[in-house]
Amino acid sequence: MLIRDLMTTPVTTVTPVTLISAALQLMDDAKITALPVVDRRDALVGIVSEADLVEDENLIGDRVPATVLKIPGPTPPRRVADVMTHLVVSVGPHEDLEAAIDLMRQTMVKSLPVVEHNRVVGIISRSDVIHLLAGRDRRVQTEVADLLHAESPDWEVQVQDGIVTITGPADPHERHLAEVLTGTVRGVIGVQINRLSSRVMDGQPSTGT
Repeated sequence: MLIRDLMTTPVTTVTPVTLISAALQLMDDAKITALPVVDRRDALVGIVSEADLVEDENLIGDRVPATVLKIPGPTPPRRVADVMTHLVVSVGPHEDLEAAIDLMRQTMVKSLPVVEHNRVVGIISRSDVIHLLAGRDRRVQTEVADLLHAESPDWEVQVQDGIVTITGPADPHERHLAEVLTGTVRGVIGVQINRLSSRVMDGQPSTGT
């Protein structure tokens, strides 16, 4: 699977001059935890997370240190440029999803902007990946079973972490066809084929011997 297959697009972005209060509202409205920061050409110049914004809001709220309160004159509105991360880790839409997952593990970032031709075209988050992995095995099992049962009702299908184990007829042609069909399902990482016991195929329970 490629990153473009999972990324959120169009992506909600802000600019360096966006007010922090406006950025917080955008996050709340879109139910997201990070916003890519772009310039006038939609080029990526930074990223701001909910933690960045909340920490800043705390500084200008009731918990402002007394030394800060003593500064004369009105407090200017805080902007995204004041709190954003400038060195951003990003990925391309045509990269493999596994590369994005590895990058999240290595850098501990929760969101990765997706950039193509120097423009932000999407974003992928850790929650996107978790949601995908949680539902992938169930979806793969259903799709593989539907395909194989259209050929023979004797096939049994199990899926774990994208590895599909199919158990069924011993006929080499049927086994090859089952392997090919299984491999066409999106999300399948590997295929293992087991031979179904002849006693099970005759309607008798297998004893495991």
